[in-house]
Amino acid sequence: MSESIVSMRGVNKWFGEFHVLRNIDLEVKRGERIVVCGPSGSGKSTMIRCINRLENHQAGTIQVDGVELIDDLKRIETVRREVGMVFQHFNLFPHLTVLENLTLGPCWVLKKPRAEAEALAIKYLERVRIGDQAHKYPGQLSGGQQQRVAIARSLCMNPKIMLFDEPTSALDPEMVKEVLDVMITLAQESGMTMLCVTHEMGFARKVADRVIFMDQGEIVEQGKPDDFFSAPRTDRARHFLDQIVH
Repeated sequence: MSESIVSMRGVNKWFGEFHVLRNIDLEVKRGERIVVCGPSGSGKSTMIRCINRLENHQAGTIQVDGVELIDDLKRIETVRREVGMVFQHFNLFPHLTVLENLTLGPCWVLKKPRAEAEALAIKYLERVRIGDQAHKYPGQLSGGQQQRVAIARSLCMNPKIMLFDEPTSALDPEMVKEVLDVMITLAQESGMTMLCVTHEMGFARKVADRVIFMDQGEIVEQGKPDDFFSAPRTDRARHFLDQIVH
């Protein structure tokens, strides 16, 4: 892994009086896979949403692949072309087929010819194991299938970084494994930089190069998965793991 592709220095954010991010310092190396965990309300999702300016920060600096995120639409658009995001809820257009959902971005944003965009969409649908669902509508698919469509849609934009914001938390338990399996395969095969907010600690053990633990808007602890799970250094991390690891 070479230089940093994401750099956050002294990042702070408030929602009104609520100080949601407190002096975040984070360097993400190119190709690194990071799992962000912590209790609800700890700032995990807000932190990764700042990376593609879905949330703006009020203090500190954020650079993504050398571009500093400031209130400049051209810079924000440049970064968003580089950063794919998969949300907790799938955010698919219900009136469009799966194939149409996937080709929208490449055609309109990347200006790809439709035939090329459709070939790319089929490629990634097959990669996430639902190539036979291309002509269905989202409402005809299970939750797990819809989330895999959302992952494929992000991949169609050829991002350098993928952000996952609790991608399995809205799924029924039996659908969680199918989505995690796709993400594990993607992580192992693609070499793409990934940041994933999740409570799926098995996924973290298997995929992450680094686990980041957040609480009350701060990065409290970070390290390799084996170290974090076997010997957490802080009482806050130990208490968190006691609650969720069975």
